[in-house]
Amino acid sequence: MRLILIDDDCLVTQALKIILETNEDFHILAIGTTGQEAITLFRKHRPDILLMDIRMKGMDGLEASAKILSEFPGAKILLLTTFSDDEYIVKALKLGAKGYLLKQDYPSLLPALEAVCNGQTVFGSEITEKIPNLLHNHASFDYTRYDIHGRELDIITLIAEGYSNKEIADTLYLSQGTVRNYLSSILDKLQLRDRTQLAVFYYQHVS
Repeated sequence: MRLILIDDDCLVTQALKIILETNEDFHILAIGTTGQEAITLFRKHRPDILLMDIRMKGMDGLEASAKILSEFPGAKILLLTTFSDDEYIVKALKLGAKGYLLKQDYPSLLPALEAVCNGQTVFGSEITEKIPNLLHNHASFDYTRYDIHGRELDIITLIAEGYSNKEIADTLYLSQGTVRNYLSSILDKLQLRDRTQLAVFYYQHVS
C-alpha cells in the first residue's frame, strides 16, 4: 500500500512512518507538512491513500482534501487528527473523506488503512456515535423533486443505516446488480459521488 503522510508536526510524521513501516505492506512515498504540499505530492505520486492532519498552518487538511477530491474524485483520504471537533467531522463527511480517526487511537490505524484501501469508509467509534446527531435536522425533504420514489427511497434509507449492497438485496428481495443500478441512478439524480455522501445527504434532510 502506497501512502503519503501530511502533518505539520514532524515528530508525528516520523512516528507514523516508524509504525507503518514495521509492516512490509506499507510503503511511504513522501512526507509533507502543509495542505499545499499534500496537493503537490498527491499529483506527483498518486498514492493509494493520503493520511493527513486537519489543523495545519496556511491551508488546512479539509481545504486540501476538497481541492484534491475536486481534481481526483477517486482519491482516498484518511484524516487523522487530535480533535473530535463536530464541525470538522461534518465537513469531512461532506467532502467525501474515506475516514476520520483520532491520533490517540493508534491501534486502529493499520486496520483503518486496510479498510480504506479496500473501499470502505472508516470513522473511529467515538466519531461514529456522533454522526447521526451532527447531521440530523428537522427540515422535511421532497425526494420526488428529484424523481426519486419507492424502491429508491428504501435503498437510500438502508444505505444511511450502513447496509451493504448484499444486505440491501437480501432485505428488499432484489439482485445485487439491481441494487447497484438503483444506487447509480440515485447518485446521478442527487449529483452525489458515493454512498458516504448519500448517507450524509439523507441525515441532513431527514424529517
